Amino acid sequence: MEITEVKVFPIQEEKLRAFVSIVIDRCFMVNDIKVIQGRDGLFISMPSRRKKNGDFKDIAHPLNNDTRRMIEERILTEYEGTVGAPVVRRAHRQETDGVAIAADRAAASEQIIAQPAAQTLDEVQEQHLSDSFWTVR
Repeated sequence: MEITEVKVFPIQEEKLRAFVSIVIDRCFMVNDIKVIQGRDGLFISMPSRRKKNGDFKDIAHPLNNDTRRMIEERILTEYEGTVGAPVVRRAHRQETDGVAIAADRAAASEQIIAQPAAQTLDEVQEQHLSDSFWTVR
């Protein structure tokens, strides 16, 4: 599997740093990956949907830690290039499947308090939808 394209949409909020979309093998796209500022550095949170009971259910996620690390490293490298400054990455832990995902979900679901943004979420969404990167070829 190869990540063939990465699109980063920076956001200036307290914990949320960017939305990211990736294309895998030039044929499969995953949208709404989040770059989150955690206590120990940046990490990614895969797209999810809130269920009626308030829990989150993944829409798409890696099935093993090696794949998760590969995706996270590529996304954070692209994010670093987009913001033009080095970023602190969260250290990878030895973990059983699901533990990192649960920790990331808990961190991502914390209330995000908006600060003055370079772009609003509406502006990012409009850019996201109008960008030629998203057209079907």
